[in-house]
Amino acid sequence: MIIYRTFVVIALTVIVSMLLVAQTTIALQSEAPQEENRRLMTAWDTQNFTTVGSPRISPDDQWVLYTQSVRDWDDDELDRATHIWRVRTDGTDRRRLTFGESDTGSPAWFPDGSKIAFASGRGEGEEPQIFSMYVDGGEAWQVTEHEGGVSQFSIAPNGESILFTARDRLSEDQKRRQEIHDDAEVVDESFRMTHLWFFDIDSGESKRLTSGDFTVSDPQWAPDSSKIAYVTRPTPKVDDSSWSDVWVVDLEGNAELFYENEGPDGSPRWSPDGNTLAMASNPQPGNTQWYSKLHLFPADGGEPIIMLDDFDLAFGQPMWARDGRTIYWSTGQGTVTNLFGVDLDSGELTIRRAPMRGANGQWQLSHDGNFWVFSHSDPGRPGNLWVATREGDGFGPAVQLTDANPWVEQEEVQLGRVESVRWTNSDGGTIEGVLTYPIDFHEGTRYPLIVNPHGGPSGASMESFSSTNHMFAGNGFLVLQINFRGSSNYGQEHLNANQDNWGIRDYDDIMTGVDYVTEQGWADPDRMVAYGWSYGGYMTFWMSTQTDRFKLISPGAGLSNLYSMYSTTDIPAYLGWFFGTPWDNEDIYRQLSPIRHANKVTAKILIMHGANDERVPPEQAVEFYKALTDLGKDVSFVRYPRQGHGISEPRLAMDRLRRYVCAFTDVLGMEEATEQCDGGVPTVDTGDGENMDDKGMIEVGLPESAVDIELLHGEGLDCGIFEVNCYLKDE
Repeated sequence: MIIYRTFVVIALTVIVSMLLVAQTTIALQSEAPQEENRRLMTAWDTQNFTTVGSPRISPDDQWVLYTQSVRDWDDDELDRATHIWRVRTDGTDRRRLTFGESDTGSPAWFPDGSKIAFASGRGEGEEPQIFSMYVDGGEAWQVTEHEGGVSQFSIAPNGESILFTARDRLSEDQKRRQEIHDDAEVVDESFRMTHLWFFDIDSGESKRLTSGDFTVSDPQWAPDSSKIAYVTRPTPKVDDSSWSDVWVVDLEGNAELFYENEGPDGSPRWSPDGNTLAMASNPQPGNTQWYSKLHLFPADGGEPIIMLDDFDLAFGQPMWARDGRTIYWSTGQGTVTNLFGVDLDSGELTIRRAPMRGANGQWQLSHDGNFWVFSHSDPGRPGNLWVATREGDGFGPAVQLTDANPWVEQEEVQLGRVESVRWTNSDGGTIEGVLTYPIDFHEGTRYPLIVNPHGGPSGASMESFSSTNHMFAGNGFLVLQINFRGSSNYGQEHLNANQDNWGIRDYDDIMTGVDYVTEQGWADPDRMVAYGWSYGGYMTFWMSTQTDRFKLISPGAGLSNLYSMYSTTDIPAYLGWFFGTPWDNEDIYRQLSPIRHANKVTAKILIMHGANDERVPPEQAVEFYKALTDLGKDVSFVRYPRQGHGISEPRLAMDRLRRYVCAFTDVLGMEEATEQCDGGVPTVDTGDGENMDDKGMIEVGLPESAVDIELLHGEGLDCGIFEVNCYLKDE
């Protein structure tokens, strides 16, 4: 994971003001009954959604570039294929621009609007380089030939040059040592830093602008193309992301630290006239759970103006209005994301909502300031790009620009009804969650309940489209997700409420939520299961030791031993913010470790973990598994090869989902729903009609345990402290 400080959090008082009363619900999609002949969401479906993102409006406001990513089942690595598309801002003339086997991404317009640039691994080498092509199509040509490839890039406002970041090249001696396997690395010393490069388009020459013992990201051109703001951190280590600074460098390589601050600074953005530099700055030093605030600096240096200092809200990436009078940002508010703005003259908030309720992000304002392009997802609609005109501080009707997954509607896939629900915890506070109902839900009937704590703990369950939840709904389950204390989107107090007390206040919020849906007559108290990933994995480990109300609990990528976790994770400083160090606070580390209470487990346990997880090392799963086997408990352990902190390979991801469904339905005695499971070992619907048996199923080919699985390399993604990037992160 890379910890981007995306603490999408608002004050509890703000969100409560939006709520009607405690213990009520808000419908998120139509409650109209769905046709019985519509098919159900499958595990295969969950891996075959097309995703869109990275919208970029053309200089003349007539077009939008964007990326579209689809699953490539023919690839040996079973990866996704990403390409660049364009569409008019009225939603017409949608067209794919890039083709081939190599991924393309990070689309950008040249200032005159005639050409675009993008990053791709096509060409002679596999490393990504910058390519260009005319916007009307045709063959692309390679622009850079940088050894080792490029990462981020940005076209100068004058169109004459390109900035890019790149990892330091290996020396000839380092290459030789790699070839003969004499390449021992010194921990915390053998770093390859990322630095900033300048590329002149006419001459084809490049030069390095930064050097030193630090790593660079997020370069931003000044409007006059004379200097660049960028972010540094001491090393590429994830933990060092909270010791970030903003620097400014000119084209001769003269660099200066822009702001002396003990806390992390980031997201520098120049005003349209170049006179002001906005950034997100946090006064708290180190790896903390405190919000960044919007700081405005004179471009030539000086003391900042802090905007909305008393506003209890996470501040994201600043977006300047073209007239330089307003700054906008997107952030979470309860179970939705909204667009906020501040008038720089008055200091007052402007926009405080989004055009549509749900998860909204990747905002771009047109050059004339008349409309927004943004991504949107809600429980009934997968993610797409939309455009909405500005009407004062609000929006006109939104127009859909993309239709990434028409099959959901065309094939009449049944979707569960989804609602936000609220209840009162044991301390008298209001807790909010997201509830997905089974497809055939009828009032007065109780249904089997799945409890799914989110990751983080600073993540949040949102009103976004969840194919997994709809799959569970199709199998007859009620699914409850809880934004317990420690979650984003409810203010600083709510976010920090589980410091020093994991498994206490947040556990209470979960169990009072279980009580609430049971008291409403929706959930069957005798048919309950739970699963979670990352911090949700910790919480489900903990739940298994604290209650006997669940028939089966499945922790995934979870923390079982906080004491050993501190010394083996790649983010010890973040863990230290919650508890200090184990050497100073041994008692709390041990007391809040689920493994200490393993003898209290009564439920059947299904542990899952990625074999190459550096965030939460797989030894966390091994320790708990060993404890339960020694205690004679009913436990199974699935370790996924090549996977990191998430399950990225599609067949393994489907295996995980099918194991959930088969295990849950089996332990709860749901015979009809379990009939497609072969002796409890899941099978996967391939969806393509090939190599299927008479049930339309094919075996995954994974063993039931990890004993003989070769451990390779993997990666994952999720949201929250212990996960990769939060939802809706822009490229």
